[in-house]
Amino acid sequence: MRHLILAIVILSLLSSCAPVAPNTTSTPIAPIVISPTRVSTAVASPTAEATMSIAPTATGAVPATTVARTLPAASTLTIQEYSVPAGSHPHDVAPAPDGAVWYTAQASGELGRLDPTTGETHHIPLGSGSAPHGVIVGPDGAPWITDGGLNAILRVDPATEAVERFPLPANSGYANLNTAAFDIQGILWFTGQSGIYGRLDPTTKEVTVFAAPHGRGPYGIASTPQGPVYYVSLAGSYLALIDPLNAAAIIEPPTAGQGARRVWSDSQGRLWISEWNAGQVGVYDPVTAAWREWRLPGNRPQTYAVYVDDQDAVWLSDFGANALVRFDPTHETFDQFVLPSSPANVRQILGRPGEVWGAESGVDRLVVIRSP
Repeated sequence: MRHLILAIVILSLLSSCAPVAPNTTSTPIAPIVISPTRVSTAVASPTAEATMSIAPTATGAVPATTVARTLPAASTLTIQEYSVPAGSHPHDVAPAPDGAVWYTAQASGELGRLDPTTGETHHIPLGSGSAPHGVIVGPDGAPWITDGGLNAILRVDPATEAVERFPLPANSGYANLNTAAFDIQGILWFTGQSGIYGRLDPTTKEVTVFAAPHGRGPYGIASTPQGPVYYVSLAGSYLALIDPLNAAAIIEPPTAGQGARRVWSDSQGRLWISEWNAGQVGVYDPVTAAWREWRLPGNRPQTYAVYVDDQDAVWLSDFGANALVRFDPTHETFDQFVLPSSPANVRQILGRPGEVWGAESGVDRLVVIRSP
């Protein structure tokens, strides 16, 4: 009898954890709109400045200069949250060309789609064992996913919802896939925290994996408008340039052990880095080989995500303050937006003109900050 009861309990738990069927949608929940009354502005003091001895490698590059821009006043921005199915634990988010928003439901092994107009969500199962980490929209308009559970890159057809799988080579081992970015040639580059970076040619479908310097740690990755691709290593605390021969050249930030987590390029080709261990944001100029770093406001900042919007404003997530933070490179000031839900744990930020989106993995919500 005891064994029968145990079997019933196990079956009940399994059914409660079953993936959302592909053709179901969640009930729309009224979005929360909050004027950012809890906004603090702080003048940032650079914590370090350094010029590295590495020679600039970007071909045809010109010295980057800070373009003076007037950003929307913090008081004019609005914050809106959207609930996603409980237990999704959204990790990354990517606005789609049609106005929708894709997100990885890491805990349920699915790709989610949010309609911001109605609040409805729709989940697409990615396969048994899936644990999707990153999602970006490719040049073809489709979402591309780094799936750590499947050890593969996935492409989901936005019209048919068909899932195409590009497994890593069998001899590459478990990569712990993290993040991806397309370069200007249409090649998809990706990272794996187990100590690899790699590339996928969507035309030939060939996947190639390379061993990263110093082993484990590669996390964020970004391509620049000028062409080069860079990644950062969380465990290795470095920035790396992937050269034309696919080798990674290490570029050391000024702060040792800073925990470089994610990276994003601005319009000038400078690399902005979220420094998790140091609670800082850093910037590297490939042309001058110069670094600058600033500590985020607050007593114990933990800088996780970084994204540079179309106005060259730098957006960061701060686990320590449960906030999204905007850094103005022109005036070197921070605006801090405390998030309505806690702990939000925004692990990634992406956007489109007038909108900055984040995945609130800790509370099963997506959040957007809109400018007027």
